[in-house]
Amino acid sequence: MTDKQINPDWVAVDAGADGLRAWAMQGGRAVAQVQQAGSNARDLTADGLRPALQDLTAGWQFGSKTPVVICGPLEGSAAALRAVPCTPLGESLPRASDAASPLYPVPGLRQKSPADVMQGGETRIAGFLALNPGWDGVICLTGPHSIWAEVSAGEVVSFQSFMSGELVALLRQHSTLRPALAQATIDMADFGAAVSDSLSRPERLAARLLAIRSGHLSGSAAKGAALAQLNGLLIGAELAAARPYWLGQNLALIGAPEQTRLYAAALEAQGAPATVAEAARMALAGLTAAYRLAEG
Repeated sequence: MTDKQINPDWVAVDAGADGLRAWAMQGGRAVAQVQQAGSNARDLTADGLRPALQDLTAGWQFGSKTPVVICGPLEGSAAALRAVPCTPLGESLPRASDAASPLYPVPGLRQKSPADVMQGGETRIAGFLALNPGWDGVICLTGPHSIWAEVSAGEVVSFQSFMSGELVALLRQHSTLRPALAQATIDMADFGAAVSDSLSRPERLAARLLAIRSGHLSGSAAKGAALAQLNGLLIGAELAAARPYWLGQNLALIGAPEQTRLYAAALEAQGAPATVAEAARMALAGLTAAYRLAEG
């Protein structure tokens, strides 16, 4: 099927931190997919989304009457946050009242104490549960902001977010560690040692981070060790704080392969194996379930 022949019944959109991803849907089947890295819906209004989609999906044949189901932080969608405990998706999916065309934003979730918000993760969780009926346990959604969510009887009971991924990016781009972090590969042995160090002594995190720079300047650090150490220290500190979520639990990881492999290795070393699922596949499954709610 060529691009000029793509005529979706509806469009599924994941406005995640890694960019806008859209699927052309015919019923429950995706017939095409496009992605634009580095953009998301944070600055888009309900009516501004469709022009952005038209640019992204050039060649697809769909108009203003084609339903669009979107998950993620669309501007104004924070007002629709649902309080946990609750199912990842509600019993229905209302149309956005401020949109001129059929737009169905999936409401995110909120937690009062400790204060936390999830926008987009609820759809991936819904997709995972749709593909794994009856699953109970803890799901970790990796990314710039990782989320540990307790799931029981089809509901998200509680969750906690960490900005470990964003800290890695910030330290790589805007800190004195930047020269040491030029190496793109991650040595898993160095990563595992840093996880263990930070997990056992998380209070030493700031000192261990600066030691990465010292090792680079003195030449005592192995080439390529710095990025592994940075990721390991931050993920180890996260595991220390999230211990009640993963210790002795049935675990699943949802995210991009390069992220989930690190979390899976860190958890495996603690005797906590996890099922791994790819984020885009879970998002599509969740958006499909949401579309059925909108149609129903």
